[in-house]
Amino acid sequence: MLLFFLVGLLVHFVFFASIFDIYFTSPLVHGMTPQFTPLPPPARRLVLIVADGLRADALCELDKSENARAPFIRNIIMHEGSWGISHTRVPTESRPGHVALIAGFYEDVSAVTKGWKENPVEFDSLFNESKYTWSWGSQDILSMFAKGATGDHVFTYSYDAKEEDFGAQDVAKLDIWVFDKVKEFFHAARNNQSLLSKLNEEKIVFFLHLLGIDTNGHAHRPSSREYKDNIKLVDEGIKEIVSLIKEFFGNDEKTAFILTSDHGMTDWGSHGAGHPSETFTPFVIWGPGIKHPQKVSAQQFDDTLLKECKLEYWKRRDISQADIAPLMASLIGVPFPLNSVGILPEGYLNNTDVFIAESMFTNAVQILEQFKVKMTQKKEVTLPFFFTPFKLLSDSKQLNILRKARSYIKLKKYDEAVSLCKELIYLALKGLSYYHTYDRFFLGIGVVLGFVGWASYASLLIIKSHSGLRRGVRKEVKKPSHLLSCCFVVIGVLIAFFLLIQGSSWTYYVYCLLPVPIWYAVLREYQVIQDLVTSLLAFPSSHFVGYLLLCTLGIEVLVLSFFYRYVLTAGLIVLAGWPFITQLWTRAKSISLSWIFFCLLLAVFPLMPVVGRKPNIFLVMGAGLLVLLLSLFVVASFIKRKDSFVNEELLLHLLQMLSIVFSMCVVYSTHKSLLRKQGLPLVNQLVSWLILASSFIAPLLSPTVLLERLVSIFLSSMSTYLLLSTGYEAVFPLVLSCLMFVWIHMEQETLQQSGGSGKQKVTRIQFTCSPGITQFRQLCLDDTRRAFFLVFFLVTAFFGTGNIASVNSFDLASVYCFLTVFSPYMMGALMMWKILIPFVLVMCAFEAVQLTTQLSSKSLFLMVLVISDIMALHFFFLVKDYGSWLDIGTREY
Repeated sequence: MLLFFLVGLLVHFVFFASIFDIYFTSPLVHGMTPQFTPLPPPARRLVLIVADGLRADALCELDKSENARAPFIRNIIMHEGSWGISHTRVPTESRPGHVALIAGFYEDVSAVTKGWKENPVEFDSLFNESKYTWSWGSQDILSMFAKGATGDHVFTYSYDAKEEDFGAQDVAKLDIWVFDKVKEFFHAARNNQSLLSKLNEEKIVFFLHLLGIDTNGHAHRPSSREYKDNIKLVDEGIKEIVSLIKEFFGNDEKTAFILTSDHGMTDWGSHGAGHPSETFTPFVIWGPGIKHPQKVSAQQFDDTLLKECKLEYWKRRDISQADIAPLMASLIGVPFPLNSVGILPEGYLNNTDVFIAESMFTNAVQILEQFKVKMTQKKEVTLPFFFTPFKLLSDSKQLNILRKARSYIKLKKYDEAVSLCKELIYLALKGLSYYHTYDRFFLGIGVVLGFVGWASYASLLIIKSHSGLRRGVRKEVKKPSHLLSCCFVVIGVLIAFFLLIQGSSWTYYVYCLLPVPIWYAVLREYQVIQDLVTSLLAFPSSHFVGYLLLCTLGIEVLVLSFFYRYVLTAGLIVLAGWPFITQLWTRAKSISLSWIFFCLLLAVFPLMPVVGRKPNIFLVMGAGLLVLLLSLFVVASFIKRKDSFVNEELLLHLLQMLSIVFSMCVVYSTHKSLLRKQGLPLVNQLVSWLILASSFIAPLLSPTVLLERLVSIFLSSMSTYLLLSTGYEAVFPLVLSCLMFVWIHMEQETLQQSGGSGKQKVTRIQFTCSPGITQFRQLCLDDTRRAFFLVFFLVTAFFGTGNIASVNSFDLASVYCFLTVFSPYMMGALMMWKILIPFVLVMCAFEAVQLTTQLSSKSLFLMVLVISDIMALHFFFLVKDYGSWLDIGTREY
């Protein structure tokens, strides 16, 4: 069994790793030649201001008095510069947003596997191409671009990470800090000759990262006074900085200014998905080389932003977020970032036609360079007769388009040149995607063959060791012939030789060679396969088809529940009817009624919204009171049933109930303190961590009697879950636990009904039962249902109140009883534990079911494994490598 476990662990690890290797590899390539426009740029310097978490509508809209919330920026839009919406891509998070803005490419999902605060891969950026860059703001953002820069020309000034406190009285101080430091910097530069000489150079960048708006949005929501006041503060701060910089450089009209955001924010204060409130960010630009405001009679867009902001007659130019990087590079004359896939938005440029055409030509050559390097890399690791080039952009077509574009520029046909360059860019981007996914099908076949083989072997092992299937008259087991072994050895050698001459990566060997020994192990069990086929042929065909359809339907329901949560509601309603199709309704009516009631009650939760919930502290308090009432009832029943209820046992239950009371008090007190902007009280924080730590220890001190141990686990879990709850989800584990207790009794009744051994009371079963009790019987069809129930309840536990695929589905306010200072790893760990608590409750209940039904845990484990593996194969073909974490995890919009 140990060998089987280790091999299974290896197979599942390879399968999981293959998803990242096949779908989520970095698209970046290296070795390109820098490309820049060979004409004088309009600006000597650029000021990039990124207001983190700023929504486009929040910046532009008027307040109730019809006054502009950001009067300075609105004045720029109407009298000095150009504006539009920068459309971000999901995931709408700070890191991908800033990478798109400054480096010009959309960071792939593989970045999440390499760390949040470190560069997963080396990439070029505007800062790296600049002569000098000075930046102020959050260390998490600034360090990304300083670390990847070559030489010593990117300077960062950041505040302490502890200042990013969601519970602080005034988080707008983060933006005030940035503005103050910028002012100090320019004042100091007047008396620092070395710094002054650097500032007078060309191709320099000033980057201001303003985090206050994002932090206020998370803490108070975008509709709050705090969020809106922070926008006013930023507007005033930008006005002062613009005036300061213009004065410092003698009003030479050589400074370009940009205000934008990395992402927006939902009404409930989160981001990460693809709602317009998250993907619509403001883009305002003014200075040399930029078009002035243009009045229009009418303009059509799919949103209502123009009308809401009363900017219907001011020309709006929308762009993609990655397009900002080539625009900035063009303005100050630095090479376009090597990895940029942005397309120069020439509609913003106020320059000569030849400059615009040359800039677009440079953009096209820069992206074509990436295509060429990607194609060369793929050619080097593919045999010539197997290589299939991207037909839409052959070598001859590349040269033809480049020659035509250059000739159009010489003939002063600038519009035709720009159009041709755009065509080349689109083709090159398609080609990049083609070569990036070139081996996806080949690798997918190898991985699927290996995983199907593993699932087949596990199924055969169940049939061989844990079922009542007999081999008829066959008594001796024949050893597999040497021919079978030799065939698989030859196959393995041929695959290895093929990969060797292609110079493939070592991971290719793993994915392609792993199926060989697995399928050898499957075919070694050919006698079991023969017996299985014989039994199936003897089985009534109508019954066989019926069971097959039922199993297929069950698997599809589990898969669909990952996409559509309401499928869980439908499933729970169907499960509520289980007693009616058996004799349980007549034999155990009270238990059946309890089953129906809690199934229907639990079915309500998947219909509740995943996101957009408003905190409701009274629901959390109500859930705590219900837990206390239930625990009082249970303790009273324990005292009544047991002749001598040990004082230590009673004391433990009372202490766990007291922890529930403490959790309620901490939740209420913390909520009130944060509303008053007094931060997280230290006492509350200490008590919260103490309750969390004790929740792991208390169940181990409880009696080994099945029911008492389960109650202890439930109380410990609920004390922590209450601290991590903000609304209706606090009731979820309570209802789930009640259903699990009923399930245990239902399975015991089912076993007795089917002729099982004498019924043993749940209140007397020990967790420390001898293993021998689980070896009394073989598997039957009803055990398949038990395994299915477990997987279904696990999925319900995960998706009952949220989506485990996306942090956007969970409110950061859930962890405010433990910490309010931004810490992605700690906050993520706490939210993950909140997700796992219902999972733990279900697993404990299943262990109890295994004990009460006198079945081998190994056989049940194997059945659950096979069901899960079949689901995993479904998901392997449904993986998305684009979109938000929510989209990637579930493909649900």
